[in-house]
Amino acid sequence: MTPEETRDFEAKIRAYVGREVGAPTRGKDDVNPAMIRHWTEVTGDESPVYCDQAFAAKSSKGGIIAPPTMLQIWSMEGYAMCQRPEMDLQRELHKIFDAHGFVGVLGTNTSTDFYRDLRPGDQVTAHTVIDNISERKTTARGVGYFIETVTKFTDQHGADVGRQVFRVLKFMPNAETAEAKASTAGAADKPAPPTRIQAPRGHDNAWWWEAIDQGKLMIQRCKGCGTLRHPPRPMCGDCNSTEWDAIESSLEGEVYSFTELHYPKFPGYPYPLLCAVVQLREGTRLIANLAGCEPEQVVIGMKVRGKVERVDDKTVLPNFYPA
Repeated sequence: MTPEETRDFEAKIRAYVGREVGAPTRGKDDVNPAMIRHWTEVTGDESPVYCDQAFAAKSSKGGIIAPPTMLQIWSMEGYAMCQRPEMDLQRELHKIFDAHGFVGVLGTNTSTDFYRDLRPGDQVTAHTVIDNISERKTTARGVGYFIETVTKFTDQHGADVGRQVFRVLKFMPNAETAEAKASTAGAADKPAPPTRIQAPRGHDNAWWWEAIDQGKLMIQRCKGCGTLRHPPRPMCGDCNSTEWDAIESSLEGEVYSFTELHYPKFPGYPYPLLCAVVQLREGTRLIANLAGCEPEQVVIGMKVRGKVERVDDKTVLPNFYPA
């Protein structure tokens, strides 16, 4: 963009700062014990103050409370949100970015403040404002702008119960990457084959990806208590030790759970796409794709064996096949 076009563009996007994304969103359900129980079962949070009425009544809480991490859950609209024909201000703002070449989007960070415990019967409403748009930034992903939204959560009395800040980067993919793709497409006189979205590699998991690139599936092991864990993380959830080593997996296991993904279809994946939670022989689980079989052939407990193989020109992953 020329300097004049950039000024016009930035004036247009900054006009959205301070405006509410849409009408306040009241949760479809009041805070309730059933959803609290489902949440704790999925997350493995066994604190009795969430589900044990007798214990909670004698505790400092004086009764059942919802896990603080459920704050945003109570006001989520669910699948219906995707079916709305009208466009809220946040979607409208993103469309403006897209029209000017900033087609990439990356969630960068979020923070949440909790003001009080939520209890069964509370009603939660979310009020979201586009709070800030940064100056133009140059990042590893490309040139772009950070958009920050602030959501205030209130109860049935209008009192604040929490606050969440969420930040995304809307960016223009690096010209170098775009030119490389265009060059590849032109050389073959057809579009380059799609590749999968690249998994992030950071301080805590780079070692795991390096092993995968060498054809090995490694499992992190706590040096304090011997507990295996996956995906890699810096601290043991059982004993809180930060000391660890790793063992190599035999790549043998069985299907613990599975699903067939239909929509949306992501580039670089073969369909039908079978995704399974595999219980490895070593005792831990990981999520991976099932290959070499049809969806109707898969059953819980089916024995599988993995292969670490290249899935596109950038990615090596373990896939699992019927044993």
